[in-house]
Amino acid sequence: MTLPMFLLLASALFSVGLYGALSQRAAVMVMMGLELMINGVVVAAAALWWFLAPHEPDGQVLVLVVITAMTVEMATGFAVVTLLFRSGDVDMTDMAGELRG
Repeated sequence: MTLPMFLLLASALFSVGLYGALSQRAAVMVMMGLELMINGVVVAAAALWWFLAPHEPDGQVLVLVVITAMTVEMATGFAVVTLLFRSGDVDMTDMAGELRG
């Protein structure tokens, strides 16, 4: 595959994620859209790094670190959404602002 193909894939992932994050009201669906957007950015960064410096492992290590951080961040986000749902049957983003601590 060539660099423009990878960038097209990355822009498609980012676009679908942006549409998903802006069009949905359920918190889990918004988080899935954000995950797709971040994956699009990671694919673009990895492709650029691979085509600019193919013999340097720095880009691959950075991609692994970013994917690990995304995994931890999404697990924390899903835990917060689960806690909101259990505390008051709230699964919509506009209802979550009405909760009191």
